[in-house]
Amino acid sequence: MKIKVIELFAGVGGFRLGLEGWQKKSPSSNYKKAHEGVYEIVWSNQWEPSTKTQHASIVYENRWGKKGHSNDDIASVPTDKIPPHDMLVGGFPCQDYSVATTLKNSKGLIGKKGVLWWSIHKILSESKKPTKYLFLENVDRLLISPASQRGRDFAIILQSLNQLGYAVEWKIINAAEYGMPQKRKRVYILGYHKSTSIYKKLAKEKGIDWILANGVFPKAFPNKQHPIKGQLTNFDLNDDIVELSNNFNKKKDDYKFENAGIMINGKVYTIKTSPIYSGGYTFLKHILINKKVDDEFYISEIERKKWEALKKAKSEPRTNASGLVYFYKEGGMPFPDPLDKPSRTIITGEGGRSPSRFKHAVKTKNGLRRLTPIELERLNMFPDNHTHCEGISNSKRAFFMGNALVVGVVEKVAIALQSCI
Repeated sequence: MKIKVIELFAGVGGFRLGLEGWQKKSPSSNYKKAHEGVYEIVWSNQWEPSTKTQHASIVYENRWGKKGHSNDDIASVPTDKIPPHDMLVGGFPCQDYSVATTLKNSKGLIGKKGVLWWSIHKILSESKKPTKYLFLENVDRLLISPASQRGRDFAIILQSLNQLGYAVEWKIINAAEYGMPQKRKRVYILGYHKSTSIYKKLAKEKGIDWILANGVFPKAFPNKQHPIKGQLTNFDLNDDIVELSNNFNKKKDDYKFENAGIMINGKVYTIKTSPIYSGGYTFLKHILINKKVDDEFYISEIERKKWEALKKAKSEPRTNASGLVYFYKEGGMPFPDPLDKPSRTIITGEGGRSPSRFKHAVKTKNGLRRLTPIELERLNMFPDNHTHCEGISNSKRAFFMGNALVVGVVEKVAIALQSCI
């Protein structure tokens, strides 16, 4: 039996690759072995409000066709136009919690993109038949946003799901800690409607047992209590979301969402965990193209000096707009990037020739260079040239990967969820 899925904020299809594989092949096998999933994407939506040309949607349609794909603002799509489904997935927009901005400036749920959480809520609340399962992804900052009320945004999401009849399981997963090629840390969220057997099983479990052993996440990504800070805490969420929004964690230390936890019936259980993993690791050197690439990716000696200046540590006086002098400090960045470790996190500004503090640079037998689009795709475990499409520049392809997730994480969680269903 197929589990029918709708994919929101689809980007270039990372969730779909993890759930369905590509050409019936598994991401974790580098698309060589058969994919055994039971998931079927029956409808997808990708719309970027800030651009006229919908580049990500063009790539998505180029890979899977236009049938069942929507390129409309999800907030304007009538719920009755979305086909019946068992599961909703999506990396709902995270720019408001992005690591590229400071916590002080994060706008959280009231931000331009953060409010799109309520598009998910609308679909769940208006669907004629309850959506049984949710599988969502966001930056880990979601758990501590905004700075003035740490964790408020996540508390609102949990309580709004509770009111719709869902239990929730979450976990921060760093893909590299489980053998994947990139140090990409994200929070993954699973929701189970009260009509499902998983919800009923969770309701009978001790919170700590579910988080450490019996839940979907520990089955996919085994973990243990953190040896120093691994104390289970629990607290109740306020029933009134407006009250929760106004007053949650006003003292900033009353409540804390750790890197793993569950919520059921408005009660939160959360604990800091450490990964358990004994398999092999994928390093940056393993994903490199072992031949000369296009000249545009190589860094000249003149450019090298600019790269070195941007990458080195800084400690210097600066003056702000008000004339106040302050001392600016910045740690150094590896240059070139070490090949015998997993990659640093890809960011959206990875593309383009200009020197950068945050872009990757690797030393190869053919010279010092930036990473190619194929190598960036491999760091997220996408098929080679997945984003190659007429009219899509190399810089745009790099941007896609800065926004994407590590497909192997989705695949492993989906397999564990499938076994529980």
